[in-house]
Amino acid sequence: FNVCFFQVKSEGPKLVPFFKATCVYFVLWLPTSSPSWFSALIKCLPIFCLWVFLLAHGINFLVSHRSASRILAGLIFSAVGDAFLIWQEQGYFIHGLLMFAITHILYSSAFGMKPLDLKAGLLMGLVCSSCYAFLYSYLSGPFTYLVAVYIALIGFMGWRAVAGMQLCNDLWTWTKLSACIGAMLFMVSDLTIALNKFCFPVPYSRFIIMATYYAAQMLIALSAVESRDEEDFRKRS
Repeated sequence: FNVCFFQVKSEGPKLVPFFKATCVYFVLWLPTSSPSWFSALIKCLPIFCLWVFLLAHGINFLVSHRSASRILAGLIFSAVGDAFLIWQEQGYFIHGLLMFAITHILYSSAFGMKPLDLKAGLLMGLVCSSCYAFLYSYLSGPFTYLVAVYIALIGFMGWRAVAGMQLCNDLWTWTKLSACIGAMLFMVSDLTIALNKFCFPVPYSRFIIMATYYAAQMLIALSAVESRDEEDFRKRS
């Protein structure tokens, strides 16, 4: 518990710029009807702050921890995807979809394949299959298969995050819990996007999408910080 408290306390100040940037986005609440480079910057700014959050741990940390460097790469592709989605009505929605698909591949790689936890994989498969079955009748053209592939990728990412937590074996850590909650929030955000775009207007959709998205990215970025702060705590103890 002491290690967990020390880790959370030490990481908190590094996230202050992220929280400020997120507040700026929601305060300005730029209209989606008038996309611009300024609105793209404001939307991407919290993700830029998460880049800085990981880079603040040092290049050596990122190089020696492949999971952290892959999460940083995922955040970079996420920012590009965010920028594309600013202009989604001008035909860049698929471009954004591709960027986030790459993000989920990188996050899955960061979370790893051990432990396998096939039960969690089966459950996640059932959830994702149900979501696609519901969306299917609303989809047409290339979105019929593009959405299927995207759901499979984000579902796989969610499986790896849940499997890594090992809650049943009492082997979980706060970083693994962070990754698990972050992955679930990412799925909620993207499901809301899909429902709002392809099925029916979702009340307060933009707030739900962006609040869960920013929280998800922050938690996944936090999950990259595993050993450095624990080692610092042991040195001080």
